[in-house]
Amino acid sequence: MSFQLPTSLPRRIGTAALALTMVVASGCKDFLDVAPQGQLSEDAIRNDPAAAQKLVDGVYNVMYLGGFGPDVHGLQYVILTDIASDDSDKGSTPNDYTDALTVDNFTLTATNGTVNNSWNGYFQAVGRANQALDKIPLSPAPEADKNRLISEVRFLRAYFYFNLVRLFGGVPLLDRVPQTSEINSPEFQQRASADAIYDFIISDLQFAADNLPLKGATQTGRATKAAAQGMLAKVYLYRKNYQQAYDLTNEIIQGRSGAYALQNNYAEIWRTAGANGSESIFEVQAGVNAACNNSAVELYTVSQGPRSGGRGGWADLGFGFNNPTTSLVNAYEPNDVRRAGTIIFIQPTAPAGQRSTGTVLWDGFRIPSKDSVENFRYSYKAYHSRTREASCGNNDFLPKNIRVLRYAEILLINAEAARQIGNTAAAATSLNLVRRRAGLAAIPAPTLLQIWQEHRVELALEHDRFFDLVRQESVQPGRIVPIFAAQGKTFVKGKHELFPIPQPQIDLSGGQLTQNPGY
Repeated sequence: MSFQLPTSLPRRIGTAALALTMVVASGCKDFLDVAPQGQLSEDAIRNDPAAAQKLVDGVYNVMYLGGFGPDVHGLQYVILTDIASDDSDKGSTPNDYTDALTVDNFTLTATNGTVNNSWNGYFQAVGRANQALDKIPLSPAPEADKNRLISEVRFLRAYFYFNLVRLFGGVPLLDRVPQTSEINSPEFQQRASADAIYDFIISDLQFAADNLPLKGATQTGRATKAAAQGMLAKVYLYRKNYQQAYDLTNEIIQGRSGAYALQNNYAEIWRTAGANGSESIFEVQAGVNAACNNSAVELYTVSQGPRSGGRGGWADLGFGFNNPTTSLVNAYEPNDVRRAGTIIFIQPTAPAGQRSTGTVLWDGFRIPSKDSVENFRYSYKAYHSRTREASCGNNDFLPKNIRVLRYAEILLINAEAARQIGNTAAAATSLNLVRRRAGLAAIPAPTLLQIWQEHRVELALEHDRFFDLVRQESVQPGRIVPIFAAQGKTFVKGKHELFPIPQPQIDLSGGQLTQNPGY
């Protein structure tokens, strides 16, 4: 097999060009061991039974995109999900990273670099998925293997588009690799409706759910039947198709889609010990490999790490972004174990003449008191121990798996869907499994608001809260504006449910892309 090796991934690509991008992983013993680094020819695909697998590995690898360029799961993703919500503030120093500050304060414009980086990252991901789907049929691999690989890619493409439609609303619908004559056609440059995007997502996820293997019948980290069913249930929740969401989550809960259970220790879910555990439905794999080649999401962990300030004098852990809000702190009930498992609390500076013990993390690392730390709170879920968990020595690429979908969320989707179709008993059963693990008393007949509250504290800082608030507003109008007003932020209905279409993308389309309302 021959490869052309570029020095790096493309840093800026327009919508149509993104559909033509293909980068794959080189051959290696374990799936996702090597970051994307080559282009695969059609002859190589026809002559190598393993080439189709490498194409699919390249689609998984695009989920590593982060840093300050095209982004799928890095700092830009954190900004548009957590920092945009009421769960966290920008953090760091007041003037650090204006693009993040304007997202946090709902003052962003179409020239905001964060939205452009996210657009580029997700369309690069879609483009790579389409290249794989275009080439897998050429492989001499057995048809059953090719069908599984196609199902994995369609699951991933659906996930990419689910984030795109939640971020931007209607976007260009790239369902294939365009021919050269089609690259600048309106079909690929103009926005499809949000409804059309959702229909496309549902089609991909249904195909994946029908064809993917159960957990345990495929390599750890790859998409499974339950991952497709769970993501499809989540999409149906957004579409208010509650019966479908309920039925799909029941498949998982009743064990027909593989063996899943809540992990006993909530705080351990986000440590190496909890990676791909009993609660994991789907997560981005970022483990250390023998080559130590930075197969991890760039800046995901370090951007959220505690930052030195004031007197300093200690080896800090990062840039200080994504600080949990007072609102989130106060959302937890007394004795809820999830509070301590979600938030790193920095101890106040001790009075004169006294010594503060600081904050000691689970691995023994000691963070000094507030006079030596920039902010009061940080995300525990983003923390990766540099003494107790393996890494390759590059803090920009700490190998932190990102939990995309876990069993607790399946239970909460089931509870909400059950409540919406009038099955309060089933709603209580699923909800109270989550509450019991948190150390809380059962709720006999939960209301919709109680289920939403549980969703918030269970999934805090897991990059869904902003999307969830927008979804809840569509169910119960009047909810979202007061939530942000309580934080001194003005959320404008009819505008801030979506982010602006990036101006560079409008320019690249020759004006064929239209802007979202209010921007």
